[in-house]
Amino acid sequence: METKVTNEKPTFSVVGPVYDEVETLRDFYDRVRAAMEAIGEPWELVLVDDGSTDGTSEIIRDLAFDDIRVRPVLFSRNFGHQIAVTAGLDFSRGQAVVIIDTDLQDPPELISELAEKWRAGYEVVYAVRTEREGESWFKRATASAFYRVINRITEVEIPPDAGDFRLLDRKVVNALKTMREHHRFPRAMTAWVGFRQIGIPYKRAARRAGETKYPFRKMVRLAINAITGFSYFPLQLATYFGFLSAALAIVAIPIVVYLRLSGKAELSGQATTLIAVLFLGGVQLISLGILGEYIGRLYDEAKNRPLYILREEPAELAEEDR
Repeated sequence: METKVTNEKPTFSVVGPVYDEVETLRDFYDRVRAAMEAIGEPWELVLVDDGSTDGTSEIIRDLAFDDIRVRPVLFSRNFGHQIAVTAGLDFSRGQAVVIIDTDLQDPPELISELAEKWRAGYEVVYAVRTEREGESWFKRATASAFYRVINRITEVEIPPDAGDFRLLDRKVVNALKTMREHHRFPRAMTAWVGFRQIGIPYKRAARRAGETKYPFRKMVRLAINAITGFSYFPLQLATYFGFLSAALAIVAIPIVVYLRLSGKAELSGQATTLIAVLFLGGVQLISLGILGEYIGRLYDEAKNRPLYILREEPAELAEEDR
């Protein structure tokens, strides 16, 4: 492939977080290049390698050697998808930044439609999944339930069925770069910063190769990050349980007194005490667990460690681009 040399500052930055995508990465680059060249404006492709172990890093280096528009950002280890997205935003230079996964489930050809909405004045253009090929009914159902629940218990309105595939104006990117919390959920963060937003429907394809990088365990962790990062509702649950327990006790006291005075033994013995102790003990443990989640996040923020550590970064990165 002929090396392309240009120092022109890009209009568009395409950010692709990568983790063990050796089978799809070259095809992803080809499709992105074709889509961006069809738009006809300067662009760059920021590939953030999230500690890949299957040879993906070497492919990223080869692509960067052949095309100067490819800017490799290589992590020292796996820091997670959300952190990789953050690093891509940090190193992007375009006036519009497109976040897209590199597994080809999200079509790069849709970028032109995102760009049209951006030119029309929208600062956030997110892609809405109307169909999700290759996903089980359980994953679709839990994802749908998650969006409905988090929109009920938080003050931010996250568009249902919208993933990380989106275009962000530079003003939005600059706002997100000021938010350095460690437990991140960029979809909610993008909704929180505001600006003019609009969605574009599309059909999400099934994975062409490899395995999903978001098994159920990681999905649960992501949901916890979203809820604890943007809602106090879990903390309020302890108060609700306390009022519920007090109400049950207030109702139960006269009933127990009456039964005792009347000589009935329906509520006598150890069973009632045991049930009450187990119920209140469960409430207390749940409350402590919720408090622990929030305190753990405060501890992580207090340590003030960097979000990520680089093994390699674009050689041409100027200090003002950081």
